[in-house]
Amino acid sequence: MGAAFFYHLTDSPLEATLPMLIGKARKQGWRVLVRAEDQSLLARLDDVLWAGPDDGFLPHGLAGGPHDADQPVLLGDVPSDGFSCIMSVGGAPVTAEEVGALARTCILFDGHDGTALERARGQWKALTDAGCTAQYWAQEGGRWTKKAEKG
Repeated sequence: MGAAFFYHLTDSPLEATLPMLIGKARKQGWRVLVRAEDQSLLARLDDVLWAGPDDGFLPHGLAGGPHDADQPVLLGDVPSDGFSCIMSVGGAPVTAEEVGALARTCILFDGHDGTALERARGQWKALTDAGCTAQYWAQEGGRWTKKAEKG
């Protein structure tokens, strides 16, 4: 059974944190779904991943292409079948069933956006009330610190 990891972004933007987390997930051998409902956000993240980190390229694709099933990282609002890890961005929904079925679920949210904070709190409550294990991570001085754990 997997767990939901909540990442409260305050020091680093999504564009810096997401590639780092995808890199860690890929080192585990996980196939990753980056889920967002906003197509412009997905397009922006696609550009970020094409630019890649200085130390390596993250192979990926936008959902809807001819090779979606072959992509080690897929960006889109699609079902989680065939993935080991979901990275929810922009408030994209994740179900308790998905958390339980996947190796890892990451929910990344902007700590400077009140609406995003409220949405993440709602996701935390819904998932933990459904029996999911969850961890809450926040940035402090550029480092990630586990602030809470449930389950």
